[in-house]
Parts: sequence; C-alpha cells; structure tokens
Amino acid sequence: MRLRNIPRAESVLKGCREVIDEPALYRGSWNDVFGNENPIYIEIGMGKGKFLLAMAERYPERNFIGIERYSSVLLRAVEKYMEPEGGAIRNIRFICMDAADIADVFAQGEVSGIYLNFSDPWPKARHARRRLTSKEYLYRYDKIAADGAVLEFKTDNRGLFGFSIEEIKECSRWELGKYTSDLHDDEDMNSGNVMTEYEEKFSSEGNPICKLRAVRKA
Repeated sequence: MRLRNIPRAESVLKGCREVIDEPALYRGSWNDVFGNENPIYIEIGMGKGKFLLAMAERYPERNFIGIERYSSVLLRAVEKYMEPEGGAIRNIRFICMDAADIADVFAQGEVSGIYLNFSDPWPKARHARRRLTSKEYLYRYDKIAADGAVLEFKTDNRGLFGFSIEEIKECSRWELGKYTSDLHDDEDMNSGNVMTEYEEKFSSEGNPICKLRAVRKA
C-alpha cells in the first residue's frame, strides 16, 4: 500500500524536540538524552502512537522510544503527543528510520525491552527476511538488547504468528516464553495489556489477537 505524502510532516517533526533527527549520534548515550538512568524500551513500527503514549504514561520509571519508518505515519503519533494531555509525558522520544539500521542507533545492552505490534506480515515467502520477527531481525535485536531484555509481539495474523514462534525457537540468543493465540481470553497474558489502534479495530471485528513474549539469554 502506498502511503500518502503529507506536506506538513517534515516541518512538524522538525519542530518537535522529542523527535530525534540524527539518532546514530546518540548510540550508547540514550540515557543522556533522557537525563536519567532508567531502562529504555522501544516500539518498532509505532504507527499512530496510542500504545507507546499509554505505556510512557503508565510507566514513568522507564524511557520509551518510538520508531517509525514513514514520516507521514510518525506525524500522527507526534501530533497526538503534542496535544495538551500528551505534552506532559517526558519519558518518550521518536525516531523516523528503517528498523534494519537499528544496530547503528543503539549500542549493545542499551535496550531493555522491544515491542512489535501488528507488524507488516510481508505475506510472500520471498519477503520473509523483511518480517520484523524473522531471524535476520532477531539477530539485529540481539546486538542492542540487554541480558534478560524482553521482546513482546502482537498480531492478528496467525500465519505470521506461527512463523514468529518458529523463528524464535531457531534463534539461539532468544528464549521463547509464554504465548497465546487468543490474548483477550487469556487472563494471565492479558493482565495489564495496553491495546493499540489495530488491536481495538480487529478485536471489535471478532478477530482473536495473538501474543508472545521472548527473553534475550544472558
């Protein structure tokens, strides 16, 4: 699907101090950006920002960074953040970049948690390497994750979910934890769940949500 270019995106993003323009400059020093030593959690493919903004508000003792490839999509999240109720949140930053370059932006052990929510399934087999839960990406995450870092993935796509489980099982640096193919009917895994825009939409249509957790091995 081709995204519509929004002319004001560049100026709005540049005008928001929480949008980091040259993120590679801060590799290894993201705690200096936040001015504290709190653990850093990232969401890759943050979309319109509902999930990350809610997480940042719920967990002020953590630092959150939202990563989105397309400026026209990131614009929606930043505009939501700039609304009066969002502007009080100080433990959040935004980056417009391709997740394939993530090891150029974060140093080894710098990230304590990774959220992947309703990622592009890239349904064609020849595009499997582009899936954010492929072994290629799991190895990239290994380069930035701290020992014991948690990776959480949610999707409504059962094919992608099955693929993701097998990829994690085959990746020696990540250990598959709990998972479910019906999140909202799983009391344990749904405890404290923060819904995304897609999750609300798909759930209202009667589609079950899949979720897994994995942990980076020491």
